[in-house]
Amino acid sequence: MPALLLTAALTGCFSKAKETETTVAEFPVVQLRAIDTVLEKPYVAQIQSVKNVEIRSQANGFIKKIFVDEGQYVREGQLLFQLNAERYANELEKSTAMVGSAQAEMSAAEVEVRRVKILADKNVISKTELELAEAKVHIARAKVAEARANESNARLMLSYASVKAPFSGVINRIPLKLGSLVNEGSLLTTISDLQSMFAYFNVSEKEYLLLMEAKKKDSLQQSNRVRLILADGNRFAAAGTIETMETEINPSTGTLAVRARFPNNGAVLKHGGTGKVLLSTWTNDVVKLPQKSVFEVQDKNYVYVVDAANKVAIRNIIPVARAGNAYLVKEGIAPGERILFEGNQTIREGQVIKPRPVQWNENE
Repeated sequence: MPALLLTAALTGCFSKAKETETTVAEFPVVQLRAIDTVLEKPYVAQIQSVKNVEIRSQANGFIKKIFVDEGQYVREGQLLFQLNAERYANELEKSTAMVGSAQAEMSAAEVEVRRVKILADKNVISKTELELAEAKVHIARAKVAEARANESNARLMLSYASVKAPFSGVINRIPLKLGSLVNEGSLLTTISDLQSMFAYFNVSEKEYLLLMEAKKKDSLQQSNRVRLILADGNRFAAAGTIETMETEINPSTGTLAVRARFPNNGAVLKHGGTGKVLLSTWTNDVVKLPQKSVFEVQDKNYVYVVDAANKVAIRNIIPVARAGNAYLVKEGIAPGERILFEGNQTIREGQVIKPRPVQWNENE
């Protein structure tokens, strides 16, 4: 009987030792610290030219000549298209001739007034005859004015046959080719000024108020400076400036439209493009923790926090930004706390561990 009791006691001790060994497994642990940093938050942006207009025909006819090609840079006033202008040239000649005829009639009427006035002054003819002659002068002058208006209109219509660039920019697609018949209003091409570009994006009401608060504290107006991430993920070389905001918050989305201007040296940005505007805000006492320490469950982020008794507990965190291989967290976890560096898949809630402090490269 004593032998059996001794065996049972030894077996129990062995089981407890094995359990203790399993419970106090060693895991790498990192201690968190607070930093002051600049947070960059991305906003989806639509890129548009400062000036992008459609060039449409203001006259009827067919395209007689095309002086430019798609993608070509043109100067303001440069000739782009020539429509057939014979009809408009004939109309101008006709209206010019009508001006000459009307002026001749007016001159004759003025001569007649002078002649009738002399006779009326000598009482050879009645005053009524003079009034009638003067009325004819007024009619002749009105005809001259009408003829000149018609001439001006004909000259304007003739100018419409020569389509010129309204400003300097890049020619886009030319849908109609040489010889195509066009009507008034037909689209000939579009032209874009790519020297500087607008980026439109939306911010929430809360973010708008934070931005306004940052502007009050920013004597150098650095809070107006923004960066742009292109569609390929690369950062655009030049910084932009927030120029204006809408005056009304969209009631359906709760957002406010913001416009930033970017210089476009090299014409990298194109009208109709997309990207992400990065708004930078300075923040104090943000906690930086390793990305590999974070695990996700049902779209929420968690870490294992190690307390003073070396017991682990799951903690929900809400990252405000990502920097390299780290998450930046403003709330939910405090500087000085310890978290599990790695091994999330092999540990369980409430387990007591043997912490092994590690250093990690925060700048990778």
